[in-house]
Amino acid sequence: MHLIDEIFTESPFFGYRRITATLCRKGYAVNGKRILGLMRNMGLEAIYPKRNTSASSKEHRKYPYLLNDFEVTRPSQVWATDITYIRMRKGFLYLTAIIDWHSRYVLSWRLSNTLDVKFCSEALEEALQKHKHPEIFNSDQGSQFTSDVFTKRLIKAGVKISMDGKGRCFDNIFVERLWRSVKYEEVFLKDCQTGYEARISIGDYFNFYNQERPHQSLGYQTPEEVYLNVPCVKVKSENWTGNKFMFAAKTLAYQKMAV
Repeated sequence: MHLIDEIFTESPFFGYRRITATLCRKGYAVNGKRILGLMRNMGLEAIYPKRNTSASSKEHRKYPYLLNDFEVTRPSQVWATDITYIRMRKGFLYLTAIIDWHSRYVLSWRLSNTLDVKFCSEALEEALQKHKHPEIFNSDQGSQFTSDVFTKRLIKAGVKISMDGKGRCFDNIFVERLWRSVKYEEVFLKDCQTGYEARISIGDYFNFYNQERPHQSLGYQTPEEVYLNVPCVKVKSENWTGNKFMFAAKTLAYQKMAV
């Protein structure tokens, strides 16, 4: 499962057939049905238009996608969420996070060893309690996000609900980019042994991500600076200190590991 996660994170457009072929080329004796089953357990789905294989519920209401041609220009306008697989040395966990679309700021997150709605609802409640409510909340059509407990909380807060269309690969692209960052820059490097270690590791990373990690798409500001509208001090890369050097060192370390 760890190898599947690494291949998928590097090439999220790979379906189970290409991942099976890649593993076979690396010398592993695997079959497609086994890989497909593991990917479903991990909550992984290739990023390209195709039949919907996400864990949705026919009984739950599906909401339309509201962000076509919608211009996001400020914080607290749109929030987004998703779930990803987090590997450990033995076993794995599921991670959900809620981000502010404009600033990429991670508003809340939770880890769980099951794909039930509870950890998603806890993350939503924390975000709503601590931050200004958004106009729109976007998610996929997974059963956690279409459940009554989740959607009714958003409706109660006066938030419009938006859901990715079936087979639409880039409707929630900013959360997908967050998953790529947290895996390359933290999960694959730390290889935590226990859930407790994973929670500490990911919590530390999200603090770094929000407060210290500059984003090119944000004009090399951090998510926190954009979310809180705090002017940043423009610095050259050779003058970065502290965690910014750590970010460069982590990225270089992973690149060496991947060779």
